[in-house]
Amino acid sequence: MNSTPACVASTDVPLLSVADSLNDPLYYLVNFDNVVTWVSERYDDLLDDAERDFITCFKRLPVSSKALLVRMIMRKGEHFRLDRLAYEEIGKTSTALTPLIEQGLVDARPCLTLEQLFDLFTRDELVGMFSDHLSRPRDRKALLKETLIPIFDQALTLDAWCSVTGQPMTSRVVRLTTMTVCERLRLMFFGNLRQQFSEFVLADQGIYRFEVVPFTRDSRPFQSRADIERYWQIHDCRARFEAGHDIDEVLAALPSCLEGSLWLEARRGRVLYAIARYCERQGELARASELYAQSRHGEARIRRIRVLERLDEFEQALTLCRDAQQVPTSEAERQQAARIQPRLHRALDMEKPLLEAQTAARRCDVILPRSPSVERAVREHLETSEAPVFYVENTLINALFGLLCWEAIFAPLPGAFFHPFQSGPADLMRPEFYPQRESYFTHCLARLEAGTWQQAIRQRYREKQGIQSPFVHWGALNEELLTLALECLPPAHLRYWFERLLTDIRANRSGMPDLIRFYPNAPEGSPRYEMIEVKGPGDRLQDNQKRWIAFCAQHDMPVTVCHVRWSDDEGTT
Repeated sequence: MNSTPACVASTDVPLLSVADSLNDPLYYLVNFDNVVTWVSERYDDLLDDAERDFITCFKRLPVSSKALLVRMIMRKGEHFRLDRLAYEEIGKTSTALTPLIEQGLVDARPCLTLEQLFDLFTRDELVGMFSDHLSRPRDRKALLKETLIPIFDQALTLDAWCSVTGQPMTSRVVRLTTMTVCERLRLMFFGNLRQQFSEFVLADQGIYRFEVVPFTRDSRPFQSRADIERYWQIHDCRARFEAGHDIDEVLAALPSCLEGSLWLEARRGRVLYAIARYCERQGELARASELYAQSRHGEARIRRIRVLERLDEFEQALTLCRDAQQVPTSEAERQQAARIQPRLHRALDMEKPLLEAQTAARRCDVILPRSPSVERAVREHLETSEAPVFYVENTLINALFGLLCWEAIFAPLPGAFFHPFQSGPADLMRPEFYPQRESYFTHCLARLEAGTWQQAIRQRYREKQGIQSPFVHWGALNEELLTLALECLPPAHLRYWFERLLTDIRANRSGMPDLIRFYPNAPEGSPRYEMIEVKGPGDRLQDNQKRWIAFCAQHDMPVTVCHVRWSDDEGTT
């Protein structure tokens, strides 16, 4: 079985390899075996008995049985028809299956509900099975199931179904019994349940390329068994809520406040926020307010203020509103609180609050022939050979930041990287991201004053081309755009933008103007660029766009809001 190194430890010893999916028919087994080894080495002190037993059992299986087991793990669901478990590289399915059944990894006689039968068998097969119970056998599959549900409400083995229906089944069915354990191994490896084992194949085929970060034996997302269990609890509660389970039961199962783990508390807060939003939409305002108060989600306090306003709890709402402006969780919260406060003052017969003066951006109005893309129409209207215009929206500033600060973003700090398929650090969106790397970013941003920033960005652009990054969208950046940006953008403005990004990455990496116009031949002392936000007929600035434009105007950056009207509309008025 062939494999290639995927990541390297600080000692230059390969810790994980990715199988050659094009030339090795058992590539998936190599990859899964590597995951099992990786997890068993890093989590030896945290594994429970079920996980240890699975790892021990898996390693002792014959190769064909291992391969069949992994094939089943990679597929959707837990129930499988034997006639659809045929793989050339595995050989005879029944031979590979026997050790799995003997070890309890597969159940050879699972009980199946009617719903599961309908998932496993085709419409024609089901009509044959239940021919004596269907008055309208030509109905669609969904209607056939509705007809049979009142008659068959128990889970039965396949043999029992044959006895009940009087008809033989067209295939045996087995059930994988190890999915929960395998899901936990996946969680421990990736640190989340979002990524799948298919990441190995995407990396092997070059579809995704990832930065190589030094790993140690301690590189792991979870430091205690309790954290693994809490993550699982939170994930399960979210799934149960989204499936429509009773809210009281979901809340009872949700862990209490997790002060010792900021990232798990953030996940818990997102579940509370989602349930609170549901309660708010259902008109359960008092309960929604209570749940918002328990959540540390960035929008929870503003939502609670709005709910308290609807409950006529104006004084409490005003107190929270003032808190949100004095110590905001984000610029967005401060902006929304300032918008709500005048209403609360009116409700309490108080004087209207003083509003901060806003620095207005330059405005231009144009009338253009109708176009499918308003941004493209404006770009083509404004562009000249002396002043090229590019559609960049959020991509350019983010890319320049990502390239200049590459080593800070990918610094191998504890809790940041723990497997080779990360496009960025795990704590990128957490409050501690910048403070833990402040010295790294200080070093990177110092290049702006030292005059070495252009060289550093060009070097990173060449060296890191195509490698996944949370800031660099390679398809939106080419040599021409990069050259003009490095030539025309003042380093002082770049510092302002980059420092703003670092204050709130989640919020501030979006909302930037659509277009940028460069003036490479502008005289000394004149602006050599202009950022342009485009608004078509009826469009208004979004809140995050207002914040970016106000920031640019505040720092005397050339920014324009271009309002477009279509010429054919003008002709009919």
